[in-house]
Amino acid sequence: MKYIALIYYDPAEAPQSGGTMNEAYFDFNRRAAAAGVLAGGDALQAPSTATVVRMRGGEAQTMDGPFAETKEQLGGYYLLDCADLDEALHWAAQIPGARIGAVEVRPLMVFAPRTA
Repeated sequence: MKYIALIYYDPAEAPQSGGTMNEAYFDFNRRAAAAGVLAGGDALQAPSTATVVRMRGGEAQTMDGPFAETKEQLGGYYLLDCADLDEALHWAAQIPGARIGAVEVRPLMVFAPRTA
């Protein structure tokens, strides 16, 4: 089953990119790939680069910046292919961002294939 691990952090508490934090992520990537659970993932640019889109009255409305004012911000994600939630949580606990923020784990929705 596939799970998304959303990595949230407080920019005021986060170390600068590079150095030991990057090495910790590279190490996690290697271990998760070797175990066959890494199905994808990426880091995100700063929330200041975000654009929010809402459809209201049939028209698209856009707004610069993040959707909500919160202390923690979404910094990236992993897509994990695990046997069950326990295995996904095991791997999520090893994501370096869990040490300075939070990692939210959710199973992906599985839809039945469309038939013609």
